[in-house]
Amino acid sequence: MQKRCAIVCVDDDEMILDSLRHELMAHFDGRYLYESALNAEEALQLIDELVAENIYIILIITDWVMPGMNGDEFLIKVHEKYPDIRAMVITGYADLIAVSKARNKINLCGIISKPWKSDELIRKVESIVGSKYIN
Repeated sequence: MQKRCAIVCVDDDEMILDSLRHELMAHFDGRYLYESALNAEEALQLIDELVAENIYIILIITDWVMPGMNGDEFLIKVHEKYPDIRAMVITGYADLIAVSKARNKINLCGIISKPWKSDELIRKVESIVGSKYIN
């Protein structure tokens, strides 16, 4: 049996989540599950549920500036519990120095500025997930 894989997107803007889902599904088709959360707390719960269902999370794509808990705090919590999960930040506001300082604590594999270009998003996601996770 092949392992089911998921990409989790986290942003407080539903339009951003819809855009990410649309672009990822258009490119990767049914290769992965695409899950989303509107805040970090919801995302942490979702991640626990996916892991409990034996679904391997190959990538988290998250906003950096969110109400309640910022992307760095969120990704540090994820990394402490699930150190193998890779992360990518999409942001319009992040201090790139702060992002770079957090890189080692959060398994950060990429940063994209909002608004992003679809080809840049897909190229970075492909470079992170690689072909070994194709199911």
